[in-house]
Amino acid sequence: MDGDQQSQKKIEDCKPESEHINLKVTGQDGSVVHFKIKKNTPLRKLMGAYCNRAGITTGAVRFRFDGNPINDEDTPALLEMEDGDSIDVFQQQTGGCHHL
Repeated sequence: MDGDQQSQKKIEDCKPESEHINLKVTGQDGSVVHFKIKKNTPLRKLMGAYCNRAGITTGAVRFRFDGNPINDEDTPALLEMEDGDSIDVFQQQTGGCHHL
């Protein structure tokens, strides 16, 4: 193998970073649903798919990553998510009024 062939082999061995990411969505009951999406896909698609699977409306829950709310237009790349990261789901709480 000459120098050019060795250089070509090294280039072929370097795989580009995957454009997909595996994420876990964890419900309040501890249930986990796994999703594989593209890093530049808006997370609203994942959130909608989770709600459809769980039989709930998107307005009934809130999604958080590292304690911060996730917006519809956020992407895994924008939030610097890594493969295997977890998104937490919480039921939407409505404020109440307490009278004395």
